[in-house]
Formats: sequence, C-alpha cells, structure tokens
Amino acid sequence: MGDDIVSSDPQAGMPPRALRDRVSSAGKGARVHALKASDALVETVGGLADRAIDRVLLTGEPVTSAADGKRLLAGQADTEAFADDIQRVVVLAVPVVRTLARGARFTKVPWVMVASSAVSIGVAVRTGVRELQVLSSLVAHRLERADGVPSDPALVKKLAIDLYLGPKRTPRLADDKLRIVRLTRKWVFSGVLGRKTSKRAARALDAAERLDAAALSGAGKRCVGAEEGRPGTNPEATVP
Repeated sequence: MGDDIVSSDPQAGMPPRALRDRVSSAGKGARVHALKASDALVETVGGLADRAIDRVLLTGEPVTSAADGKRLLAGQADTEAFADDIQRVVVLAVPVVRTLARGARFTKVPWVMVASSAVSIGVAVRTGVRELQVLSSLVAHRLERADGVPSDPALVKKLAIDLYLGPKRTPRLADDKLRIVRLTRKWVFSGVLGRKTSKRAARALDAAERLDAAALSGAGKRCVGAEEGRPGTNPEATVP
C-alpha cells in the first residue's frame, strides 16, 4: 500500500532538467523583483532627502558651526514630519534585504530577522535624516556667508550628501548627480548591520566647517544648474 501513496509535492517526479529550469526561472523572477524594488527604494530615499533638506532650509534654525551641529545631533531628533516617508523606505527596503539574504538558495528568511531588520532600518533612516538636515544647515550657512545671499538649495543638497557619504573627500562639483544610490545603501545596510553613523556625521560636520565656500559657490551653481538642465544617467544602477 505504501507504493500507492501520492506525493503532495508538485515537483515530485519532475525530470531533473525541468526542475532546474523551474528553479532558474524562480531565481530570475526574484532578481527582477529585487531590481524593481530597489529602483523604487532609491527613488523614495531621494524624495525623502529632498524634502528633509528643503524643510530645514526653509524653517530650521541655522547651524553656524560643527560644534553647534554636534550638539543638535546629541539631542532628541524630531522627524515626525517624515514618518510616512520613513515608513515607506522601510517597507520597500525589507524585501530587498530579504532577497539579498536568500542569495542563490531561495530559502525562506526567518520572520524574526525580517522584523528586526525593519525596526533597525527605520531607526537608521530617522537618524540619517536628522544628520543630513543638520549638515545641510551648516553647509547652507557657510555658502550664505560667502555670497551674502540665500544659498542655492540644489548646491546645498549636492555638497551635503557628498560630505555625508565621504567626509574625507573634497566634493567634486562637476561629478555625477546626487549619489542617492549610495545614500540608500548607507541607510539601509547601516540599519541591517547595526552600524552607528554618528562618527561619520561628526566628521562630515567638521569637513563642512572647513569648506572653501567662496570658491565653491559660483562654480557649484553653474555645475548643479547644468546637471539639472540635461537628462543624465546614474552609473550606480541598483542598491545591491
């Protein structure tokens, strides 16, 4: 009678080649889904960064020194205005993280890991938004002192994100567009891996205080204006 038992597994009895084809198809589908999800994730992070910086430039208290910025970061962060945006980043980031965690095996990721990743990514993004706002405020203050007029928001965003991602590097104004892909990676994977960003943010504030704002301002406005006026491609295609 045991020989008459029918397996409930739809793959039972499937020829090895057909099974390989199905696994390969599933793998391609998962990768395509991950690419689409990562594109949406990058776009959402870019929108969040834009709104966060715009808000602090319009309504925030000016940050006039690196020490002032560090003091603000040591206090409580108020990111309630961006709660929905942050939640959307988390929702989009979790499936990308799950796909990367599965790798080629396509095994299920424990729900505990997914839940903990969602919480830690949310914390990292909230912290990152606040760090970027404070840094942008200091960059804007430095540019305004050099020009004597309100700073160009597009230039502030480029300089702030460049400094935030690489405090030791001099911002390249003629370089590609805002590195939102790298910013997305930083926030998402800092959360997943539990890495703190406070030291890098402090170094970015120090670098902003050392900026030669007078030299950067005129050239920066021309470069940023040219980038905004022409269609461009981002060489860093996806988060993974």
